[in-house]
Amino acid sequence: MPKNKIYFAGAGGIGMAALERYYLMQDGFKVAGYDRTPTALTDALIKEGVDMTFDDSADAIPEEFKDCPEEVLVVYTPALPDSHPQLKYFRDNGYEMVKRAAALGHISRNSKSLCFAGTHGKTTTSSMAAHILHSSTVGCNAFLGGVLRNYGTNFLLAPDSPFTVVEADEYDRSFHHLTPYIAVITATDPDHLDIYGTEEAYLEGFAHFTELIVPGGKLIIHEGLKLKPRPGKDVEVYTYSRDHGDFHAENIRRNDGHITFDLVMPDGMIKDIELGVPVEINIENAIAAIAACHLTGEMDPESMRHAMKTFMGPKRRFEFWLKEESPVRAIIDDYAHHPDELKASIMSVKSLYPGRKLTVAFQPHLYSRTRDFAPEFAEALSMADSVILLDIYPAREEPIPEVTSKIIFDRINCADKTMIVKQNLIETIKNSNFEILLTAGAGDICDYLPEIVKNAANPNR
Repeated sequence: MPKNKIYFAGAGGIGMAALERYYLMQDGFKVAGYDRTPTALTDALIKEGVDMTFDDSADAIPEEFKDCPEEVLVVYTPALPDSHPQLKYFRDNGYEMVKRAAALGHISRNSKSLCFAGTHGKTTTSSMAAHILHSSTVGCNAFLGGVLRNYGTNFLLAPDSPFTVVEADEYDRSFHHLTPYIAVITATDPDHLDIYGTEEAYLEGFAHFTELIVPGGKLIIHEGLKLKPRPGKDVEVYTYSRDHGDFHAENIRRNDGHITFDLVMPDGMIKDIELGVPVEINIENAIAAIAACHLTGEMDPESMRHAMKTFMGPKRRFEFWLKEESPVRAIIDDYAHHPDELKASIMSVKSLYPGRKLTVAFQPHLYSRTRDFAPEFAEALSMADSVILLDIYPAREEPIPEVTSKIIFDRINCADKTMIVKQNLIETIKNSNFEILLTAGAGDICDYLPEIVKNAANPNR
């Protein structure tokens, strides 16, 4: 793509931000874009050099990006409707337009890509792998779906490294633009049925992804998935899980908030791996990440052991906002927006704080996902001692008749439950006298955390 001006339609998304930062760091590129509303991320991008507008009209496109289709590449998110005025302008005037996934596929195609896919776990596992490689002499470029707390960004650049770490998103079949050198599949529980329609079609999407692995590449897949992968004959296939597979853990030790284990591999063992973020699900995440890095043939055990101990995790993935020991209180935020993710998150909190009252504030994400998984969400939330259920965060969707949070709420088997609009969240939590609070969801529930923490820290609360 020999264009030197890149316009991002939907520039405020976390995945788009990584691409914007990539082009900002290349000589001779100008970067501009549109998003619906200002956020902390768009503020940061503006400071870094993105010419950002929050007006969706064609008139708001910067003048130097108008009337020059031969100079501009338009990268857009499928979350924007075809009727979007700026997309219509670019389309009507002959601009080259590609989805984010195609732009990312072009960048990653010229390196050895470690691509992490799965219904859940892909952000954490890809972030772990990026940290392992980046903190070593090997290095990597990385395009991630979450901001790494170690670095304050979701994008890492190492021009001399042969490796690129990519979070491979199955939404809109985006991961079909990638050509993995090493592919990891963490889970294939059905999701995004608004795109795929059926579980069978969803699994077929992942099966096709495995066909894209380059000759001589490697596939690492979680044991027990329904998926029937179709890698080429010269692709090596490995399995993993916590307790079984080519890569698995032994001698797991839990003590005073620490988790340590030994990793069994086909060609040896790495002993005493300590998790920097000590939650149960990260045992499997670490196994997958270390397996991928080990199979590059470039990493030594001590470097990987050190990286796992210093890994702080991506923001919004089991992120502590408050941690007090006397009396014991905590506020934890997690991006969990699929029933299995929510269940795993709740179980992790309960294992960290056995016997403590757990309050879960959950914001459902998307009308379609709420409709498709209401019973499963209710089952997961019923594990909590107290539930605060918010209204649905619509994201890219229009309302669906009769689909509200109530279809989850009515199924929750928990005596202490309440359903609120998000504007009442701060006051509801302030009056809840919580011990352990878990806020969960992929929407904007996290925006309320600073005020929630401020109230929790106030002795007159």
